[in-house]
Amino acid sequence: MQQDHSSTLNTKNIDGNIDLDDPLAILDVMEETPPPPDPEEMLLLLDSPETPQRMLAARAFCELQDDRAIPSLISLLTDVCPLVRVSAAYGLGRNLSPAAVEPLIQQLEKDWNGYVRKGIVWALGNSKDRRVLSPLIAALKTDISAVRLWAASGLAQMAELSYTEIVTAIPPLIEALRLDEVAAVRSNCAWAIGQLCREMPANAVYAGAIDGLLYALEEDLDLGVQADAKAALLRVGDPRGLQIIETMELEGLI
Repeated sequence: MQQDHSSTLNTKNIDGNIDLDDPLAILDVMEETPPPPDPEEMLLLLDSPETPQRMLAARAFCELQDDRAIPSLISLLTDVCPLVRVSAAYGLGRNLSPAAVEPLIQQLEKDWNGYVRKGIVWALGNSKDRRVLSPLIAALKTDISAVRLWAASGLAQMAELSYTEIVTAIPPLIEALRLDEVAAVRSNCAWAIGQLCREMPANAVYAGAIDGLLYALEEDLDLGVQADAKAALLRVGDPRGLQIIETMELEGLI
């Protein structure tokens, strides 16, 4: 039996995109978008005796920002359920607080679950707190690849702190850029080094960082790592790096 589509309202344009000039299309989008969680309800559920309810509430604060949730999210870092712990970590990464830094560091050191540690490292990086420097360096050196990847990105946030934190973060990033076995981790290290170098004077540490990026550009076998090293050098704008990039482009090497 042939279907009759004549009464169906088409609220998309010829490219399949929403037609923003059509009020019916806008209404359709509004109907499809779920309302945000109710903060008052989620705050109560953070202390629920039911694990699924605690997990639901902690996940809600990955989207919501409300300082009232921070004490409960800190408590949930030690929850028996790893899904609750990882949700609490991401929630604290969204709801930043100096009071959460030490509990996050303590849980990073003892949590057996890699997904939880990954969430914690992400939250620590977001905190832009000098206390996270050593834990992030340790994670970059010793943890699983998913955690190492986020540790590299987190170390890039040291650019917003003092010169001391920047120069401390660069050597382990250079080492991981050269030696880490996972290309995605090396790529994140290249990006992080580029971010940090933009905040540095031209000194010995800076020169070593540029050397590390050039090594990745010239020697790394992964094209993605090469591309990220090139992008980092271009962002920094180092004359030596720019000259080598130009030479390699003329020779067809990149």
